[in-house]
Amino acid sequence: MDIDVRAILEAVERGELSADEALTQIKLKPFEDLGYARVDLHRRVRQGVAEVIYGAGKTAEQIAGIAKSIATAHQGAVLITRMDAEKAEDVKQTLHSQSIKFEYYDKARIGIVGETPEPSGIGRIVIATGGTSDIPVAEEAAVTAEALGNEVLRLYDVGVAGIHRLLESKEEIMKASVVIAIAGMEGALASVVGGIADCPVIAVPTSVGYGAAFEGLSALLSMLNSCASGVSVVNIDNGFGAGYMAHMINHMSKK
Repeated sequence: MDIDVRAILEAVERGELSADEALTQIKLKPFEDLGYARVDLHRRVRQGVAEVIYGAGKTAEQIAGIAKSIATAHQGAVLITRMDAEKAEDVKQTLHSQSIKFEYYDKARIGIVGETPEPSGIGRIVIATGGTSDIPVAEEAAVTAEALGNEVLRLYDVGVAGIHRLLESKEEIMKASVVIAIAGMEGALASVVGGIADCPVIAVPTSVGYGAAFEGLSALLSMLNSCASGVSVVNIDNGFGAGYMAHMINHMSKK
């Protein structure tokens, strides 16, 4: 059953459900206990997005079991993050044998169960990287945002070492509803983008860089100390968190 509070309330309004029947449907099975996981089947009701499965540290069998639980509750597209290709192949075989759609994006290390929705929201999410080495984190952000129903424009390798590359795309940045700026080294890209954009900028420090970059700590501190207004920062290499936050901003009008 599709546990969608709005649809249930609209059915009550049309006279198709009584108040008691609606209450029963809303309360129905808020989570499923699989033994190794208690799957939240009301996450979409509360937050608009199904529970996201963190793949690292879980077996393929566990991932497939959780994904099946969410998918059969009609929660929309289900994201599985930080999953390697070998594990993804095992999950794919299990889910496909049960007629559940699954697609894996190797650069992003993300699996998507079910159908990806058509883009909606107030505008476009622009994702910019300082260099090519930042693309894996950027793809995690991009695929996350697309799977949640957003239009995404990728601007890769537009770092400040060749700032003319970024400035060539300033119109796309200025038209964006949200920009995700992803960079390692000294993390300067976020401040430059923040000085161009008139929308929220989500900065993502990456672990790309030489010794003194301290596996992304240097970029993190630079971004936290950005002099540009409207720049917020997520954790090191957290493309998923940036993509999810950008989705929420891009859909604020629906509230």
